[in-house]
Amino acid sequence: MESGILARLVAALAAEGGGAPPQAPVQGCQQMSGMLLPILLMFVIIYFLIIRPQQKQQKKHREMIAALGKGDKVITNSGILGTITGMTDNTVTLEVAKNVHIKMLRSYIAAKQPALGEKMEDPAPLAPGGK
Repeated sequence: MESGILARLVAALAAEGGGAPPQAPVQGCQQMSGMLLPILLMFVIIYFLIIRPQQKQQKKHREMIAALGKGDKVITNSGILGTITGMTDNTVTLEVAKNVHIKMLRSYIAAKQPALGEKMEDPAPLAPGGK
């Protein structure tokens, strides 16, 4: 029974192929450019929507870090508020309370604290459903 099914399958495949050699692709260059165009378009969209704004944000953060000085009130990435009391090339000493000082890397400073009445430049978006 299995040999009968196998024989019919082989006969059907032989009838479809006809034994002719495969034909060369027609207009191969157009097919290639047709596939390449959407990929390039996606890369351009990703660059302008994701990569370029991220690079601008990183450059702005580096400039802010370079402009820090003693007495600046800052916010760290962990949410600690403090005033800069000392600085080196890589570290910052923050006074977070009277006579309470912590050292941290400059790169962990998120932003300067806004003055009274000012709004922060880049507030973090609320989580979905957050108020």
